[in-house]
Amino acid sequence: MGPTQRIAVTGSTGALGALVARDLAQRGISQRLLVRTPSKAPDLPQAEVRQFDYADQASSREALDGVEVLFMVYAPEGPRRLDLHRSFIDAAKDAGVKHVVYTSFAAAAPDAQFALAREHHVTEQYLKDSGLRWTFLRDSFYQDLMPHLAGPDGIIRGPAGEGRFVPVARADVARAAAAVLAAPAEHASATYELTGPQSLDMADVARILSEAGGQRIVFHNETIEEAYASRAAFGAPVWQLGAWVSTYTAIASNAMSKVSNHVEIITGTPPISLEEYLRTAG
Repeated sequence: MGPTQRIAVTGSTGALGALVARDLAQRGISQRLLVRTPSKAPDLPQAEVRQFDYADQASSREALDGVEVLFMVYAPEGPRRLDLHRSFIDAAKDAGVKHVVYTSFAAAAPDAQFALAREHHVTEQYLKDSGLRWTFLRDSFYQDLMPHLAGPDGIIRGPAGEGRFVPVARADVARAAAAVLAAPAEHASATYELTGPQSLDMADVARILSEAGGQRIVFHNETIEEAYASRAAFGAPVWQLGAWVSTYTAIASNAMSKVSNHVEIITGTPPISLEEYLRTAG
């Protein structure tokens, strides 16, 4: 990394971005933290804080002035997410950013079963067409979310069938991201599939959660109709219901079933398993 290179990190007040920012700080790398609420930004050495908002292109452009490498955590879920991504990428280009490291999603494709993975594909394509250098970190579902899948009755409900996926610890994604940001030229035009070490189905997840937590967790394979009906009581908008249900149908499709070694290739250390994550989180 050249001595004049400037790194900006979005999402440092959130779970993933905060881990990335702390990792960069531990490496002694200076960075700019882009946040909506400066008072919530982590207090880190060699870090300056700038206010920005995905919805405000002018503030984004100003906050990115002088930045060369940008870690772009995706905008919050919602019907305007793609518009926000396009606007922010345009602001980055106008500000002179050279390289964007984007947190995408596993199996991102125009016809992805998971609804939000289709949005990530569109964002990837927009970045490719922008002329900026890019690196895509396609994260699988986070191991961190697995303990929250079961309801109060200990049942994980969803139309996942016997489909398999490879959940990854958020911390492993963060250290991979920090390694890429520390040496971006080595990872230009690379698409990384960031997974854990085990391909699991939902019955496996239920078993592992049971063994780790002492509470019996089971998986109930809903039909798609049952899945929409069981979630209707939350009063969520149609797009969000579709995202929730397609989480499980994407697993059922086996589109995310392949174990990748990209975390180890990037960082030199293999990712942790769901069992290991639950032991350390507990």
